[in-house]
Amino acid sequence: MSQNLLKRIFTSIILISILFLVNFSHQYVFVFAILIVGTLVCIEANNLFLKLLIIKSKNKYFLKKINFKFLILNIITFSYIFLIFCNFSLEIHKYESPFFFIYIICICFFTDIGGYVFGKIIGGKKLSKISPNKTISGTIGSFVFSIFPLILISNLNYLDLALNLKNIIFCFLISLISQLGDLFISFIKRKAKVKDTGNMLPGHGGILDRVDGIIFAVPFSYFLIKLI
Repeated sequence: MSQNLLKRIFTSIILISILFLVNFSHQYVFVFAILIVGTLVCIEANNLFLKLLIIKSKNKYFLKKINFKFLILNIITFSYIFLIFCNFSLEIHKYESPFFFIYIICICFFTDIGGYVFGKIIGGKKLSKISPNKTISGTIGSFVFSIFPLILISNLNYLDLALNLKNIIFCFLISLISQLGDLFISFIKRKAKVKDTGNMLPGHGGILDRVDGIIFAVPFSYFLIKLI
């Protein structure tokens, strides 16, 4: 087992422990934690945008607009993270239940795990040039593993969720958005010529590297719940 994989596993255990502790603590603790995560995501996104714009600033005409574009990108990011991701996370946690919020996060986590496991074991054709490490088999694995939280929850009676077609499709849709969010951030990182958005999480990179799919999947799940 490689040292990097050991770091990933150790960091994941700590993150999962913190997640469960915060999720089932007082509502104010959850609010504070979500705002901290949102702030760190915005800081890493800010650094990512700066690197991206510096690469493109070789053009003198573009250089004049770099500050304006940098400002616009950050306004959009801050608005999305705090008004949409953080807000809908709090809505789900408060009005649906902490168990349902952890359910959504687990779908995203198992989506990542499924992609990693199938990608490593089966390998095969690359999914896209955007992220060379992602394979078609990994994508299939992500969808397969996304059902695991539903199987677990449906047997624990914490939520009124049955193992039926509607709930399986729900898992698939959350998994899809999580994977698309991952690809979107990977696209920006590739353009900015960086591997990770930070180094805060050993073996994982930055906070944004870890929650890239979650920040899109959680708001999507909120709208999906309202539609269903």
